[in-house]
Amino acid sequence: MNSHQEILKHFRADETLFQAISALNYEIRPELDIDIYHSLLSSIVSQQLSTKVVKVIWKRFTDLFPDSYPGAEILLAKEHEVLRGIGLSNSKANYVKNVAEFSLENDMSFDYLQQMSDNEIIDYLTQIKGVGKWTVQMILMFPMDRPNVFPVDDLGIQNSMKKLYGIELEKKELKNKMNEISDGWIPYRTLASKYLWKLLDV
Repeated sequence: MNSHQEILKHFRADETLFQAISALNYEIRPELDIDIYHSLLSSIVSQQLSTKVVKVIWKRFTDLFPDSYPGAEILLAKEHEVLRGIGLSNSKANYVKNVAEFSLENDMSFDYLQQMSDNEIIDYLTQIKGVGKWTVQMILMFPMDRPNVFPVDDLGIQNSMKKLYGIELEKKELKNKMNEISDGWIPYRTLASKYLWKLLDV
């Protein structure tokens, strides 16, 4: 495995990104987590919510379960109204149960998924109603730490690249330009994307 500094040198070919990352003086570290089922539930609960609200609702959610772990069988047994009562939307209450049901009928272990390509994992997990491509890309990038994922549909990535590269395109033309630029980051597009999110805070 190449070191963080060696990977950053790979971005030298993209002077704009390399200079922006260098100015940050911040090292992004992996956030590996082999419990993909748990990570997927967390991702669904946190969608479209502020970090502050997520912490409150996630704690309420996990407090419903023994040892604060939402085991699949216990989660499926929870009344819909109980899940709604702790702050989950109607859709999210259904989606977390869909994940639980899928996990009981299909292998979601890290070791099993690790044998698949990124696209195979996307195809596999998006069988779950409520789990879209973006959600699986977040699973690939964070708990699985796959190195070459580029979430072109992510609004934060779009805004960061528009700002950094002075891009004034929109929709399909914007995504085409983003993909073109990101080709230069292969095989480390995940790390480049994580820095793009970080650059939004600057």
